[in-house]
Amino acid sequence: MNKKLAAALAGGAALALALTGCGDDKGKETEAWAKDVCQDVKPQVRKIQQANESINQASEEKQSPKEVQKADSAAFQDISEAYKALAKAVDAAGDPPVDDGATLRKNAVKELNGLSTEYGELKKTVDEMDTGDQSKFADGLQDLAERLGKLGKSGDKSLQKLQSGELGAAMAEQPGCKKPSSAGTPSA
Repeated sequence: MNKKLAAALAGGAALALALTGCGDDKGKETEAWAKDVCQDVKPQVRKIQQANESINQASEEKQSPKEVQKADSAAFQDISEAYKALAKAVDAAGDPPVDDGATLRKNAVKELNGLSTEYGELKKTVDEMDTGDQSKFADGLQDLAERLGKLGKSGDKSLQKLQSGELGAAMAEQPGCKKPSSAGTPSA
């Protein structure tokens, strides 16, 4: 059951990776903006990957419900904090120097903060789950997996806009925004 939870996390992690992009037009201001954002992206994406790895590990090792609860709770907390830090990085960089930059920044920050809140709620949910009844706990994990699936499919349009065109090209060239290896991506 925890494998479904881990697989559902892959969608959420993809949103963090949406800050890595591609495009074809460059400008010095755009590159400077991308550098400001990307210097803070890599550690947060790494934090999300490590959280996903801990969920995978808890699932693969067939740990007790109490151990799974503890691992999942810590992972959701870490993911929540990472998305909040990503929102701060985008906000602190200011409006990207592109058409409708203020709206792009505002939407991305809102979405990233929303993801932080959602993962915080998932932490609360897993913390409240009954680990004494394995069947109820498994049902709870199923519900979490469904919520994560929906969360992973939630609108990431503002992040996709950030990763497109000249912003995406500038971000793709920054060391902090280069796509990390796929190690740690949850498997089904």
